[in-house]
Amino acid sequence: NQNFALLHIVTWNVATADPPDDVTSLLHLNSLKSPDLYVIGLQEVYSGPLRFVSDLVFDNPWSLLFMSALAPRKYIKVSSIRMQGLLLLFFSKLEHVPFIRDIQATYTRTGVFGYWGNKGGVSIRLSFYGHMLCFLNCHLAAHMKYATERVDEFEYIMDTQTFECEKAPRIIDHRLVFWFGDLNFRIQDHGMHFVRTCINNQTYNLLWSKDQLIMMKKKEQMLQEFEEGPLDFQPTYKFDLNSDSYDSSGKKRKPAWTDRILWRLRPKASTHDEPHGNTLDASEVKQLEEDKEYPLKIRQDMYTSIMEYSISDHKPVVGIFTLELRKMYKTPLVRLQAEGDWSADIDAVVLYSPLQPFPSSTWDWIGLYKVGFTSVSDYITYTWVKDDEVAINEEVIQVYVSKEEIPVQGEECMLCYYSSTLQCIIGISEPFKVHESKVAIEEGLVPEKVNRLDKSVASEDLWN
Repeated sequence: NQNFALLHIVTWNVATADPPDDVTSLLHLNSLKSPDLYVIGLQEVYSGPLRFVSDLVFDNPWSLLFMSALAPRKYIKVSSIRMQGLLLLFFSKLEHVPFIRDIQATYTRTGVFGYWGNKGGVSIRLSFYGHMLCFLNCHLAAHMKYATERVDEFEYIMDTQTFECEKAPRIIDHRLVFWFGDLNFRIQDHGMHFVRTCINNQTYNLLWSKDQLIMMKKKEQMLQEFEEGPLDFQPTYKFDLNSDSYDSSGKKRKPAWTDRILWRLRPKASTHDEPHGNTLDASEVKQLEEDKEYPLKIRQDMYTSIMEYSISDHKPVVGIFTLELRKMYKTPLVRLQAEGDWSADIDAVVLYSPLQPFPSSTWDWIGLYKVGFTSVSDYITYTWVKDDEVAINEEVIQVYVSKEEIPVQGEECMLCYYSSTLQCIIGISEPFKVHESKVAIEEGLVPEKVNRLDKSVASEDLWN
């Protein structure tokens, strides 16, 4: 009963550069195995006054680049969050989208040096087939001497970030946490010559014992719970721009593995762990039973840098993981389909039926999307579910889409049911053909895309 999901994580400090033309090698788009999920964490995304204001309304150039690369491959952007230079994007293959629920995104600013807001962490948490996952993208304090402050910042983020979720109100409560970003840890004690020699000889292991994160792990309990693969790649900082040469400026910064990807599988609750024979409380017993019934394992398949990108003084780092899990549910909450022929000549009918009880709302809506859409907000049009309908299991409910809303030119389309309470898509139809409008052809009308938004759907959550 075990299922496997491939996860591709990218962390990259882009040093305010504009995006590259091609992200094929960054996302391994030519790989034989395509990931089920992409998680992309960027730091130092340009957020000058003008760019930052416009980004609040529209997607920024980096998000658009990844969406345009992944949408034709049937991925959609499920969630994103931005805090000034920090950006976190979560993409999923379409087939998994109805099983990704309880999505929340949040951020924490750390102001250790008074630079309030340019450092901190952004996170996205969700349940994937019932398993609680959390992804935390951090940019921590810079400079060699601030290793302790970096750990303090990380622990502050871990302690203070909270979610409206009974089962996992804090990051630490999640079944699986990924922590990545420009963590800014440096290589201590060794001189420049020794570091460069080790890099040239690819004897990276001689540097590991003086990597500050590895050193800090020895004495910090919270860090010890996080695992990391071996650093078998060149330190990813600091490079001259447009080159593979380390810093040749007057500062001559010592190379370092500043850019990292770690993970933490929640320690198994155990009746033996309790001191003095204390018994577990009811929630801990339930968690123990759930962990046994629905196991989750993780394996790292790759941990490396992508050297060919040189627009930044950092190289991107990629971590590829296989998650082995037992799905807690296999059926979407809603089944929906397009009834009959669709064209702009006649009002169309959508049929939907709840397959399991869920908290439906009059703010729920069904969107009409082109095949290859980029995100929840990338719809052609939408219709509200029936305000007066009380959804009964397996009951088939029909709603109408006005012919004025249907594109006059033919399109391959699909329907998605968006739950405003759960803040996610909970049902997706099979693709279907919207036929070209005969009336429009006869009258020689110019095709026009309809995209209206009139019942405050444009909440911040939807656009995230």
